[in-house]
Amino acid sequence: MRAIEPDVEGFVERGGVKIGYEVFNAGATTGPPVVFTPTDPIVHSGAWKAQVPYLARRHMVVTIDPPGNGRSDRPGTVEAYSDAEFVAATIAVLDATNVDSAVLVGLCSSAWRALLTAARHPGRALGVVGIATFAPWLTPPLPARVAQSWDDELPTDDGWAKDNKHYWRRDWRGFAEFFFDQLLPEPHSSKQWEDCVGWAMEIGPDQMILQHGAGWASASRAETEALLRQVRCPVLTIHGDDDRCQPPARGARVAELTGGRHVTLAGAGHLPQARHPVVVNRLLRDFLGAVRPAPPEPARWAHRLRRPPRVLYLCSPIGLGHARRDLAIATELRKLRPDAQIDWLTQPPVTDVLARSGERVHPASTALANESRHFETEAGEHDLHAFTAVRRMDEILVANFMVFHDLVEREQYDLWVGDEAWDVDYFLHENPELKRAPYAWLTDFVGWLPMPDGGDREAWLAADYNAEMVEQIDRFPRLRDRAIFVGDPDDIVPDRLGERLPGIREWTEQHFDFAGYVTGFDPAGLGSRDELRASLGYRPGERVCVVTVGGSGVGEPLLRKVVAAYPAARQLVPGLRMIVVTGPRIDPAGLLRAAGVAGHPGLEVRGYVPELYRHLAGCDLAVVQGGLTTTMELVAAGRPFLYFPLRHHFEQQFHVAHRLRRYGAGRRMDYPTATPDVIAAAIAAEIDARPQYRPVETDGAARAAALLADLF
Repeated sequence: MRAIEPDVEGFVERGGVKIGYEVFNAGATTGPPVVFTPTDPIVHSGAWKAQVPYLARRHMVVTIDPPGNGRSDRPGTVEAYSDAEFVAATIAVLDATNVDSAVLVGLCSSAWRALLTAARHPGRALGVVGIATFAPWLTPPLPARVAQSWDDELPTDDGWAKDNKHYWRRDWRGFAEFFFDQLLPEPHSSKQWEDCVGWAMEIGPDQMILQHGAGWASASRAETEALLRQVRCPVLTIHGDDDRCQPPARGARVAELTGGRHVTLAGAGHLPQARHPVVVNRLLRDFLGAVRPAPPEPARWAHRLRRPPRVLYLCSPIGLGHARRDLAIATELRKLRPDAQIDWLTQPPVTDVLARSGERVHPASTALANESRHFETEAGEHDLHAFTAVRRMDEILVANFMVFHDLVEREQYDLWVGDEAWDVDYFLHENPELKRAPYAWLTDFVGWLPMPDGGDREAWLAADYNAEMVEQIDRFPRLRDRAIFVGDPDDIVPDRLGERLPGIREWTEQHFDFAGYVTGFDPAGLGSRDELRASLGYRPGERVCVVTVGGSGVGEPLLRKVVAAYPAARQLVPGLRMIVVTGPRIDPAGLLRAAGVAGHPGLEVRGYVPELYRHLAGCDLAVVQGGLTTTMELVAAGRPFLYFPLRHHFEQQFHVAHRLRRYGAGRRMDYPTATPDVIAAAIAAEIDARPQYRPVETDGAARAAALLADLF
């Protein structure tokens, strides 16, 4: 799922070739329009996915796909890939979107074409930003790039010998994989590399060979310099000093010739907009603000000693369990610091729970891209590859970090708390200079674990992600002022973070404090079981099965299957009452229609149920997914349950399952083999069980709050 969808998807046509463009935040007037000029055809406008959502919060943003890739046509002539056509396409899109003038942003050869557009159409360019800027003939190329012939058959395919038209035709993917490996020299760049190789597969070698032969708008260094001196608008060039495609000296020389500003990114390769998006986004924001200053956003400053302490609490929206435990921790924190003001930065459905509890959800939350919806789009039938879903959420994570970044830059807070706020934790470690308040991190699992059917590639990727985490913590051990594990050391899986990496328990014990589990309620406070059941409307002696799958829409297939099992279960358990809780994102009526059991006596379907934990504590049996919160609420209440871990969900398959084994809790079920009859038989077998689980801590929220209070 994209972090932001375009308002307009259109085409301009030149010489029978359609060029695709998209418009975001159309008609915005809070800052100058931004146009990302067509990239080199080996990629398309997806290369700007980390910039568009952020800039589109204040600017009208236009992206243009190059001829040969993305939504554009694949022309079969050299002329279609010339500088003149790229410039003409840019102007045509400006006209089609009614943009008189804009800040033009380009990468590599598209930075050169942005500069050409500014030189030849000065009235249309308010400014130019060039990233890893190419300019023909301006400085000597990197020696490795010209050591081999482009036209001749070569005796080797090693290294840059792959940059050869004969090799391209033999193995285009092989070239793309090598090429982007060079362009992304930074460690832990697997996702950016996969994106770029995937985009390269949308164009074939024949079109790229045509593009290679198109030539440039200047034929000499003197002509290039003359063209650049014609640029009259403000210019910013950004260049990594480990760029293995364009010599860093080119970017500096372009800035010199245009009277612009040059920024060197130490340790960065050719694609900093992808690999270092926060730095690039901030540079773009500042440049745009200087080109056409917008009215400043309201700000308020208060002396720290004369205002109550302020907490910014980031609660993960992926499952409502985070909301319950974070509310419990916040309640305990207020007991220790009654003067604390807590603002929440989060998304639906968590925002609804917080609002019902009287909490203050910060207005900036409305700018966050929806993570729950992303996970729903990634899910199949009771199948969610959680690790892959997180990796594919990179665009959303960048966008949401920038919301956080702008908020804490504008407002003062005395403590940041992130409950599995992956965006904030990752990008703070990537940009530690942005930390301006004590920061606490909470999680209930540590370590990305590969699924067995993912093979060597997934095992390597998971280990690489874990290695990056280890390196970040080793490099910046004090960025997290407190890391809190929601559980105890015995809850940690007995696995390693990867080959030649520490054991997960060993590493977690070194770097985390342990709060014990946080249920959000004390079973002793529920009163007697008979009183609880009566308050819930359960009749004396009736046996009640509660079915629930949490706060997202991922669990709908399981609900359908369990509902289909109800008639058989009622035959085995006479008088069985089944209460199916769909949560806030699944339509109850639609579920009944899909299962074909609407109107069946004893079966009821409800949407969102506040204080669902009371029903879980009062029921005779529950049927649930493998999420930690719901299963641990059942453990704390001592109720029997069937649980169905989502396929390919490493956290449910490994981390949660390990913890439940430790508590001796639950009957694990296999979704693919669980027919309605199998589920009905399991319900009948377990509904009268009287389990003896390991006790669950009741002071976890207080212990976590005490660890946070120390940071004020």
